[in-house]
Amino acid sequence: MFFSICYSTRMSQDRLIRVQSSASKHIVITRKNKKTVQRKLELTKYDPVARKRATYKEIKWKGKGG
Repeated sequence: MFFSICYSTRMSQDRLIRVQSSASKHIVITRKNKKTVQRKLELTKYDPVARKRATYKEIKWKGKGG
């Protein structure tokens, strides 16, 4: 069976963002849809450095990365 994949020439609305733990300096890179989510992202995730659940808040990229 053959499936064709259609690639769009437009850029996706998903952007890579960095979120940092409030308990330590641990950083996770994830995606965010800029069209539907216009506020700063705030997630509750497990922090392996602090070894507990922590709030991760969106931070700016530093340097030439974007």
